[in-house]
Amino acid sequence: MGGGDEDQQKLKSVAAAAYDYENDPRWADYWSNILIPPHMASRPDVVDHFKRKFYQRYIDPGLVVEPMTTSSSSQSARPSAAQSSSSSSSSTTSSNQPRQRNSGQASRTSGTSTTPASNPTSLRWDRQTIQFSVNAWVFVVAVLSIFPLTPTNLSNRAYRLSFLGTACSSLYALYSVYGKPRAWNLQAVQAWLQTVIVTNDFIYFIYCLTFVTSHLYLKFSLIPVLCRALDHVAKFLRRNFSRSSLYRKYLEEACVWVESNVTTLNILSSQAEIGVGFLLVVSLLSWQRNIIQTFMYWQILKLMYHAPATASYHQSAWAKIGMLVIPLVQRYAPFLNTPISTIQRWWFR
Repeated sequence: MGGGDEDQQKLKSVAAAAYDYENDPRWADYWSNILIPPHMASRPDVVDHFKRKFYQRYIDPGLVVEPMTTSSSSQSARPSAAQSSSSSSSSTTSSNQPRQRNSGQASRTSGTSTTPASNPTSLRWDRQTIQFSVNAWVFVVAVLSIFPLTPTNLSNRAYRLSFLGTACSSLYALYSVYGKPRAWNLQAVQAWLQTVIVTNDFIYFIYCLTFVTSHLYLKFSLIPVLCRALDHVAKFLRRNFSRSSLYRKYLEEACVWVESNVTTLNILSSQAEIGVGFLLVVSLLSWQRNIIQTFMYWQILKLMYHAPATASYHQSAWAKIGMLVIPLVQRYAPFLNTPISTIQRWWFR
């Protein structure tokens, strides 16, 4: 029984780690109400701890969240203890000195010290900065691509660069969270793919690859890319530049609007993604048709319909389409009921 509980908790922990917190508006509200010092808020272990607490509260109450380790709390309390050391007694000071010597000896033997402990924090900051830079660049290039006065050659090049930048950003996010496969054999790669295939970053990665390699320029397909880049840029600016006067004067209202309308942006993205699927079907009647791209894209739409990160938005959009189309088919084209039923069986399989 104990082994079964441990396995169940491991599965719950994996599900909590794979959950898409950034696209859940409740997480932003929850994180904004956590009162912790700024130097702790940037630490990945602290953020992961509160993400698990959020997952336990809103998603799965059965998840067991262990308290933060004493080493992390002692490291975070070290600056405040240094500031208040003037009121401590001489006996406390003398007891702290041997403790520091012991920690130095332990660091030589075990290979751990206070300097490496700060590396994950700086690494996390570097990852956030890189993601912000790439997504800001993608947003500017995508706007340049859809701007009506942009020359055709420059617009088409910006179109491809927008998808290429988003693909690189998504792939880097996957590597940052899930790493690479344990080994480069079929079994290890399949296990890794089963972990990442339902994540939002992997879906955007294959979405962008579909259009980077295509000769068909559908500017309508840039809407999900623009929404994703805008969401990342707004969150980064609000979390890291909220005290800047330039941000408060020119960018705060826009960033607050984006963060408060994440659901609207996701709905817009899902509707645009479905619309692109129908545009590709229509393009099969033109000289620019690409049967393989159309088939691959509808496989991606099927994945979006079933993946937890995008399922709610796509299922809602398809339900509205069904309510509009099915009555018209039954009234004016009942002979289409059989092919529609075949497609639905493939879709829900």
